[in-house]
Amino acid sequence: MKSICLYFQIHQPFRLKRYRFFDIGKDHYYYDDFANDDIITRIARNSYLPAVETMTEMARTSGGKFKVALSISGVALEQLEMYVPELIDSLKELTKTGCVEFLSETYAHSLASLSDVEEFRRQVKAHDEKIYNLFGQQPKVFRNTELIFSDEIAGMISGLGFKGVITEGAKHILGWKSPNYLYNSMASPRLKMLLKNDKFSDDIARNFSNFEWSDYPLTAEKYINWIKGLPEEEPIVNLFMNCEVLGESQSRETGIFEFFKALPRFAEEAGIGFILPSEAISKLKPVDALSVPYPMSWTDEARDVSTWLGNRLQNEAFRKLYDLAERVHMCEDRRIKQDWIYLQASDHFFYMSTKYGSGRSSFSPYDSPFDAFINYMNVLSDFIVRVEEQYPTQIENEELNSLLTTIRNQACEIEMLEKELKSARAEKQSMHVTKPKTTTKTTTKPATKSTTKKSDTPKD
Repeated sequence: MKSICLYFQIHQPFRLKRYRFFDIGKDHYYYDDFANDDIITRIARNSYLPAVETMTEMARTSGGKFKVALSISGVALEQLEMYVPELIDSLKELTKTGCVEFLSETYAHSLASLSDVEEFRRQVKAHDEKIYNLFGQQPKVFRNTELIFSDEIAGMISGLGFKGVITEGAKHILGWKSPNYLYNSMASPRLKMLLKNDKFSDDIARNFSNFEWSDYPLTAEKYINWIKGLPEEEPIVNLFMNCEVLGESQSRETGIFEFFKALPRFAEEAGIGFILPSEAISKLKPVDALSVPYPMSWTDEARDVSTWLGNRLQNEAFRKLYDLAERVHMCEDRRIKQDWIYLQASDHFFYMSTKYGSGRSSFSPYDSPFDAFINYMNVLSDFIVRVEEQYPTQIENEELNSLLTTIRNQACEIEMLEKELKSARAEKQSMHVTKPKTTTKTTTKPATKSTTKKSDTPKD
């Protein structure tokens, strides 16, 4: 039986306000609260809320046959909790159907996997804890930022205990092979790979409302028949896209929701089912091992990471940011740690892209990549000043770490001694507590006459 593995991404960064050079050292708040509220509220109203409600309805009306996977970044969840809490409630209702699987990813939707292994692990752990606390699921399958993946990253993902990853079915990796099979990583054989089918995903995400497309209009029946027409031995079609496809990039007026709701009915008639990523990696057997020597992604024709790290501006900002990693990890300041997370979102580097066709102009709040770079570096400069106020750069990281370890050990020792002193004082006080007096009857004996004879002469 052929199956559809359907996955949607939800992510919104904390956007930066206009931050000038003269604000450095004076203003430590970096975010455009109005823009963040306005954008996520608008997209939630147009896309996220109706999409999740539609998924819940589809799961219930199909008797649990419709299934979908979601990946929601930690920074997006924070904004939803602040600005659109009703979406969190809708996601919980969807969870109750048992037809949704939440995937793991980096908390900040960051590029940490390309620079800092420890930071990558911290963010994955923080993200999965957030998912568990909100929805009661422990993610089993991993999805990296922008589906970025390589042999090196495969080892990092496998080392965190994940059995599966979803990533891009890039032509330069697959060659003549089809993405409609389960593969495993050559570098980490235990890690199974679900690969995006570009054509079938783009037919919905990009072409659905394109009047110039040769196959316009796209109907659910036509779409399912295309999938049915694939070779019988190909067991799975992976459809990966942004959730904004439903209602935002493809507006409600295009009929996208009606198309989406009709998919389970036509799929069932064609003998095609829906499958969750964790089910796919447990039920299907890998047909081959794939090697990905250099990082790939699901963006642009090149399917690499040049959209975020393709020019000198991006690489300079990226290097400056992650040079702070060790000192930030040592820090106990909650605000610094929070800003560290927000500044890592891949969107900040995307806005600096000079690549033609990257889509920068469509999504960037800046007039140019250089404007985005200047604004980000002004913010980062103030952040660097705050970090260096706590941990000066004159002290090497190893020396600083040793000093902090000594200080923390001494603090623990002082705390232990204080507890022992407190316990000793309490014990001493209990020993001095007077027992309550009891009244007893005493018998007074009569005085007896002394028989001792006094000496007339004193002793020498």
